[in-house]
Amino acid sequence: MADIERPLSPHLQIYKLQITMLTSITHRITGVALGVGTLLLTWWLIAAASGPDAYATVSAFIGSWFGQLVLFGFTWALFYHLCNGIRHLFWDMGKGFELPVMRKTGMIAIIASVVLTLLTWIIAYGMGA
Repeated sequence: MADIERPLSPHLQIYKLQITMLTSITHRITGVALGVGTLLLTWWLIAAASGPDAYATVSAFIGSWFGQLVLFGFTWALFYHLCNGIRHLFWDMGKGFELPVMRKTGMIAIIASVVLTLLTWIIAYGMGA
């Protein structure tokens, strides 16, 4: 058989990162992170039902710097997935497919998720949580 020259698919090095690509990839990653974060919530609930020793173990983890970092990331993933999910609902209605609108709503989703995360943590710490 003769070698047939076939066109190659473009690689990531050829594509310039665009906001629409970033929001799509981030939406998928945060969806997975929320699934994994739900395991932490499940651990907490089971520990609460199991008794003071199990609950103390989970509380020690959650209270550590690493646990706080995980909770902060979980909070951001939750808000990002929510904001971008609202964007997807508008797409399901056939609205917002123009490139300028897609870029603008993508930035709004990113900024809103950061602002909501920070507000949530500021309020939680203000309440003494």
